[in-house]
Amino acid sequence: MANTNVKEYSPQVSNAKSRLTWLWSEYSVIIAFIIIFIASTIMNPRFLDINNQLNILMQVSIIGIVALGMTVVMLSGGIDLSVGSVLALVGVITVLALNASGSILVGIFTALVVGSFAGFLNGLMVAKGRIASFIATLGMMAAARSIALYIAEGGSVSGEVKGFTAIANNDLWIFDYPVLIFFAMTAFVYILMHKTRFGRYVYALGSNEKAAMLSAIRVDRIKIAVYSLAGLLVSVAAIIETSRLNSISSSSSGVQYELDAIAAVIIGGTRMTGGRGKIIGTLFGVLILGILNNMMNLMNVSPYLQGFVKGLIIIIAVVFQKRE
Repeated sequence: MANTNVKEYSPQVSNAKSRLTWLWSEYSVIIAFIIIFIASTIMNPRFLDINNQLNILMQVSIIGIVALGMTVVMLSGGIDLSVGSVLALVGVITVLALNASGSILVGIFTALVVGSFAGFLNGLMVAKGRIASFIATLGMMAAARSIALYIAEGGSVSGEVKGFTAIANNDLWIFDYPVLIFFAMTAFVYILMHKTRFGRYVYALGSNEKAAMLSAIRVDRIKIAVYSLAGLLVSVAAIIETSRLNSISSSSSGVQYELDAIAAVIIGGTRMTGGRGKIIGTLFGVLILGILNNMMNLMNVSPYLQGFVKGLIIIIAVVFQKRE
């Protein structure tokens, strides 16, 4: 009779286990976000203050936009290490164009063109030059930073056009414009990746490049488009970064942004090998990073240790991915 009972209830146990496994695999980043949010609330009452919450959203908006582009690149099976340097280069050229023309629209258009072109070059090196994305974007990282330093003579450049600072310093209701732009870009990339043919092709490319090629997918074009899109999103982030202080530093702006973006993407569940991940996951990954940074500041943790925490998070996230 005992054996019969085990046989009778084992399917139910198995079903419950499989449901929990599915729930964790699909929504682990949301569960982690809820746990970290509750823990932060318990650890420091100031965390729940509405101004603090809005401050977290503001702080993650720029990295969040960069991380969206990084997600698309990593879903295709690549990586982009040049985002921080390209952001600095775009910012410097944007300010120069802004000052020379006196037009905010010209400055914004210049930023979008320069960032997209940098991404296009990355895609060209990866797709046509058959260079590993790690090496190609590493070269772009060094080149973009060097050009930015040369143009700005190693210093900062400041805008002279009134009104440009409104992009990053005005608000609608209680939300700053950068936060609204971040959410708008998230919605745009979500639709692009989950509701269009382009998105399906990117997932197919990241899952199995040879199979995608045999399925008549123009792999080279998709790769170029992926890196160009990442460059375009870096341009949007650069506009916000430059507008916030009406200046950009050729030496310090964008430093380690690639680390933050990759951390957010991996925390969000996107695999390093490509083919699996969600834009919503990246959104929550960015928010988790923002909460952790905020809590470390509230608890007076040394800023020198914050990089260690981010690195540890990346390693733990990759370990969990491998176990799956």
